[in-house]
Amino acid sequence: MSTNEALESVSIVPLVQADKPETAVSIARALAAGGLNVVEVLFRTDRAIEGLRTIVDELPGVIAGAGTVLTAEQAQVAIDCGARFVVSPGIDRGVVATCQKAGIPVYPGTYTPTDIQAALNLGLQTVKFFPASVAGGVPAIKAMASVFRNVKFMPTGGVNTSNLADYLSIPAVIACGGSWLTPAGAIASGDFDRITRLAEEAVDIARL
Repeated sequence: MSTNEALESVSIVPLVQADKPETAVSIARALAAGGLNVVEVLFRTDRAIEGLRTIVDELPGVIAGAGTVLTAEQAQVAIDCGARFVVSPGIDRGVVATCQKAGIPVYPGTYTPTDIQAALNLGLQTVKFFPASVAGGVPAIKAMASVFRNVKFMPTGGVNTSNLADYLSIPAVIACGGSWLTPAGAIASGDFDRITRLAEEAVDIARL
């Protein structure tokens, strides 16, 4: 199964942010127990790379990607650690080229029609739409999809249980990314069962 097929299958990409590799693994394991086996490990902590590598090594059933990738160097490190996909908050030609050379899907962040057109002309047909709630949400994606008919979107930023179904009802949306599934309070207290329950709730919504 390709990464895009996996995204379409689960419809939801939880964001994993952890200071310790073992915590990242616990989060990913809890998400998988709830039915979400595709995760985006955010490169926002000092040991995020270790977290990604540990998930890849210890949880072969989880498709792990790297998020908040800002440079070509970071993209290459993520690929070397076993990332199955790379996500960026914006479009960077170096990041895109590094991933394309390695044959790894890359989903750059887009916000405007100009961004989407730039991604399309770099050979990409699936993009992150970020921050979705600020960029216009569901109406904006519908408008963009009517113009960029072959582009698929992964809205992230402001997605939650109250609007997940609305986003997923758009044919052009391949999946939604979100941090609501991995609340900082649950992680800090070690309440990974709560993360599993949130994942199960999201899966139920996606199936409607």
